[in-house]
Amino acid sequence: MLATYLGGVDREHFVVCMLDQKNHVIGIHTVSMGSLTASIVHPREVFKAAILANAATILCGHNHPSGDPQPSQADRAITHRLADAGKLLGVNVVDHIIIGSAGRYFSFADAGLLRAS
Repeated sequence: MLATYLGGVDREHFVVCMLDQKNHVIGIHTVSMGSLTASIVHPREVFKAAILANAATILCGHNHPSGDPQPSQADRAITHRLADAGKLLGVNVVDHIIIGSAGRYFSFADAGLLRAS
């Protein structure tokens, strides 16, 4: 779903997918559109959409226009910051997926890099 949503964009986009209690998508919100190499993300903007949608959990995603889905230090930092904020708010962050090119992606959950709830 994220590859379809972010596949053709030429700059970084950060999106949040809001999920219900059964992990069904109830909405997608574009939090920010950045430059070729960066997108500014603030937890307030991510969780505002989730709270208004009554989401139980969220899945974050963004693309790397370079095609390389490996996370930067900034990607790692915002993921941990969002997970911490989610714990405080009671809205679990289930994953942060980075979309690359040619079907490549990086999942923080699959890599074991998301802090346990």
